[in-house]
Amino acid sequence: MRAARISVQLYSVRDHLGDLDSTLARLAAIGAEAVEPFWILDGPDAFAAALERHGLAAPTVQSPFLSDEITFDGHLVALPSAESVFDAACRVGATTVFDPMVPPDRWETFDDVCRIADRLNRAADTAGRFGLRVGYHNHSFEFHHSFDGDSAYDLFVSRLDPRVVLELDVYWAAVAGQDVAALATMLGRRLCALHLKDGRPGHDPFEKGASYDASTLDQQPLGRGALDIGAILEATPSCEFDVVEFDHVDGDVFDAVSESIGYLERRRGN
Repeated sequence: MRAARISVQLYSVRDHLGDLDSTLARLAAIGAEAVEPFWILDGPDAFAAALERHGLAAPTVQSPFLSDEITFDGHLVALPSAESVFDAACRVGATTVFDPMVPPDRWETFDDVCRIADRLNRAADTAGRFGLRVGYHNHSFEFHHSFDGDSAYDLFVSRLDPRVVLELDVYWAAVAGQDVAALATMLGRRLCALHLKDGRPGHDPFEKGASYDASTLDQQPLGRGALDIGAILEATPSCEFDVVEFDHVDGDVFDAVSESIGYLERRRGN
């Protein structure tokens, strides 16, 4: 029986985080055992206190640390240092930090991919001084390019230090045309967490020339879509965290999260 802890990526409920206490209370009430924040640098101590009030934890967090800057609203924005991210992660009680996305244009050449892996390996050294693990969370574009028959993602994984872990987003891997259960099996014990959402993956909004609009994505509660979630879970017996996430869902997002948590609880016999 899988013993993965059930978590919720807070990006799913981003529109409700203005009232953090109410949102955390609702997530705890529908069965979340943990949450995964997508930004931890603003008020980590207050966030940690809110988690404690509602009996939740944040063992995994997402925050960019593999890029020096990102494009936001058409402008380049400098990002804080990895050390700042790791300090904040410790303050919220996390043990693992995932970089949520290295931009698509940095996955196009062999050398680009090697540089990302090397930077992540160096970050593992820094994170280790904070008592943390580091890893990476995929979208679809990491699979767009291939080198000698291997996808950019495969190349990336092959160059990672054994200490580095991964968070596999099953929906985005399916959008990229991957056999997700087979991919999860290949990743083996390096796979620390799953980002879980179901649906019927169609167009890839990260393809060249495409535009990203979350409202066009067909994302559904677990067990409702075309992904073989059961096979994916069976392929990941050592996974530590099942993280429910939606970029967009029709209807009430808390209902969708609750339905997905119920699916996971039934799968593990609760």
